[in-house]
Amino acid sequence: MEPEKETPPQPIIEQLLDYAETRIKLAKYQAIEGGTSIAASLIADVVVVMSMVLAFVFASFTLAFYLAYLFGADWIGFGCVAIIYLIIALAIKYNKRAIEKPIVNAFIQKIFKNQ
Repeated sequence: MEPEKETPPQPIIEQLLDYAETRIKLAKYQAIEGGTSIAASLIADVVVVMSMVLAFVFASFTLAFYLAYLFGADWIGFGCVAIIYLIIALAIKYNKRAIEKPIVNAFIQKIFKNQ
C-alpha cells in the first residue's frame, strides 16, 4: 500500500477569498429566494383581492336590486345600499387605528416569514 501524498495546504488568503465568495453567493441565493417568495405571495394576494372585490360588487348590485324590488323603486334600493356603505365608511374612519395595526402586523409577518 502506497502512502497517500499530501497536497500542500492552501494559503490562508486563498481560503478566505473562497470563503468570502461562497458567502456572497449564498447571500445572493437567499435574496433571490426571499424576493421570489414575496412576489409569488403578492401575486396570489392580488388575485384573491380582485376576486373578492368582484364578488362584493356583484353582491352589492344584488342587494340593491332586491331592496328595490321590496320597496318598489330602484332609487330606494340603491339609496339604501349607499347608506349602508356610508355607515361602514364612517365606522372604519372612527376605528382607523384599531384596523391599521393588524394589517401592518400581517404585512410584517408576510415579509419576514422566512427568517
